[in-house]
Amino acid sequence: MALRIYDTLRRDKVTFEPRDPKHVRLYVCGPTVYDYAHIGNARPVVVFDVLYRLLKRLYPRVTYVRNITDVDDKIIAASKESGEPIDAITRRTTDAFHADMRALGALEPDAEPKATEHIAEMIALVKELLAKGHAYEAPGDAKGHVLFSVASMADYGRLSRLDREALIAGARVEVAPYKKDPADFVLWKPSTQDLPGWDSPWGRSPQNPTGRGRPGWHLECSAMSEKILGSSFDIHGGGQDLIFPHHENEIAQSTSVHGRDAFAKYWMHNGYLMAEGEKMSKSLGNFYTVHDLLKEFPGEAIRLVLLKTHYRQPLDFTKEGILEAKRELDRFYRGLLELREIEKRNPKFAARADSDPDNIAKDIIEALADDLNTHVALAILHTLVDGIFHGLGSDEGLLLRGATIKQSAYLLGILQHDPEAWFKGAAADNAEIEKLIDERNAARKAKDFKRADAIRDELLGKGIVLEDSASGTIWRRQ
Repeated sequence: MALRIYDTLRRDKVTFEPRDPKHVRLYVCGPTVYDYAHIGNARPVVVFDVLYRLLKRLYPRVTYVRNITDVDDKIIAASKESGEPIDAITRRTTDAFHADMRALGALEPDAEPKATEHIAEMIALVKELLAKGHAYEAPGDAKGHVLFSVASMADYGRLSRLDREALIAGARVEVAPYKKDPADFVLWKPSTQDLPGWDSPWGRSPQNPTGRGRPGWHLECSAMSEKILGSSFDIHGGGQDLIFPHHENEIAQSTSVHGRDAFAKYWMHNGYLMAEGEKMSKSLGNFYTVHDLLKEFPGEAIRLVLLKTHYRQPLDFTKEGILEAKRELDRFYRGLLELREIEKRNPKFAARADSDPDNIAKDIIEALADDLNTHVALAILHTLVDGIFHGLGSDEGLLLRGATIKQSAYLLGILQHDPEAWFKGAAADNAEIEKLIDERNAARKAKDFKRADAIRDELLGKGIVLEDSASGTIWRRQ
């Protein structure tokens, strides 16, 4: 099946043709670990998790790399503000990032390189850029700074397509008197003893005999992608905000060393995210971290919100949207719960249907192969669930439909929980709820309907809804 993706470099939807059909290679920019990931950070994780799942379905081997930026000025600033050591901050926030993304149903990448573990590769890359005339060392008081020379690259800006004035404006945060051109960007910069740093060939002096310094932000992805995926790979992904200057500068670094057609063949970017109709801001009270949202909502509902809007479109993330997504998931899981009695009557067939990897909806694969059209894929999933509620087909037909729903939903990273567990949640009061249900069942058996109704009302007051069926009583949270 042909996969079509929107390539930012070409500004067009194109048919994906991997460099090696036997091994597809994907690189996505990961987090800078200085604080909890906010919902905007989570969007590319979920988007490219779906792409990863789809690629694994379509190709025999996929290598997915997502980096960790653990040396950065933001981390240094966080350490100075809090007094917490830098390594403690990066370790704690990396662990939190992993836990939060697992809660959103994201698969682990095949490799997750850390910037601090690839300094040697970054230094080697800077040396090559200097040798080829694409970089220069700053003179005088700025000694120790190494910069990329934008003038040395004829087609600098081809990803972002910005004009000269926009390129300079976009680089304003790094404008300095030691630059030959205002658009030049830092590859390496000096570090004092109280800052993270590594020995380097640049900036050595009596005050800094080892050339202690640290890499610029853009350098790390060029070095780490080459180390793991080679100088040329298939897809580079990330948020739209990274197109310039980060991804533009990655292209400059890597292609200046390895040639114009090296590095990523395709570029994919997810759209911007707002919250409650406005740009996220702590002062507006709409700055949502995944860590805090998970205290209120299931991770799968948060994930579904991120999937309901096409990945390239702007997304207005709201708490009401999470509640709506939770209701949709309740409906999906209730459909799967409808099959429990049929599964009990046909356990062997149900097991075979669930274990068949080819029991998947072709039209859902086709929707995702059309530039990750998750909106259409979810609509198809709703139609499949409708068939369960309408009792369409024989027992075996319904079990096959249920298995198709679960296998297809896996590509979206949803409906992977046991339906009963989904409705019960993971709260600490589950045992007390089960105890009250047992008391209610005993009261009903003794025809003490007043007590049974009182227990039902008590549970309802706690947000617990009971559903009686021939096989017993199940419960769910509202």
